[in-house]
Amino acid sequence: MVEANQEMAVYCFDSLVAHYNGEQPPPPAFEDGHHPLFVTWKKVINGGEPRLRGCIGTLEARALINGFKDYALTSALRDRRFPPIQAKELPQLQCTVSILTDYETALNYLDWEIEKHGMIIEFTDHNHNIRRSATYLPEVAASEGWTKTEAIDSLMRKAGYNGVITESLRKRIRLTRYQSSVYTMHYGEYVSYVKATRGSAPNLVGSKSGNQ
Repeated sequence: MVEANQEMAVYCFDSLVAHYNGEQPPPPAFEDGHHPLFVTWKKVINGGEPRLRGCIGTLEARALINGFKDYALTSALRDRRFPPIQAKELPQLQCTVSILTDYETALNYLDWEIEKHGMIIEFTDHNHNIRRSATYLPEVAASEGWTKTEAIDSLMRKAGYNGVITESLRKRIRLTRYQSSVYTMHYGEYVSYVKATRGSAPNLVGSKSGNQ
């Protein structure tokens, strides 16, 4: 099984730095494959708890190299919940790459374990007669301190449901659970990696971020 690793996180940082510089990123140092994947950017300010700045991915298998490049940029620049990440924020960023595995159909909306499983929910919003769906990665419920029911209710809101959440509605949810392999890297670790492997710090045009 392919596992998320340091080189994948490096490639996400490379892709973002290259975007700001108007360049192509250097070739990745990991083998290609096809897996569902996510890229998550968080911002660490004054040593505090990392705050989400963007998280987008795909629940369908994608080629890893193109997938991480695309979603590194999409999650940083086009997550509609947040303004685009600016180059000046780089020194405060951390990147988490996730490869999703072990998809299983759950027996009900509580048939999953906090921290172990991510979940995809699907349900019908009868108020608007549409089908809604959304996902949370395995680490989300634990980091937010939610119970299973709180996580499901939050996920229903993420899916766009604005009506009253009842137990009967929860019981009609179709839930798919999955697991993930993750690797997290802070920008400072990225800079150290680049210095060690390429001989100099990443260069950001018009900024001194690469030397911090």
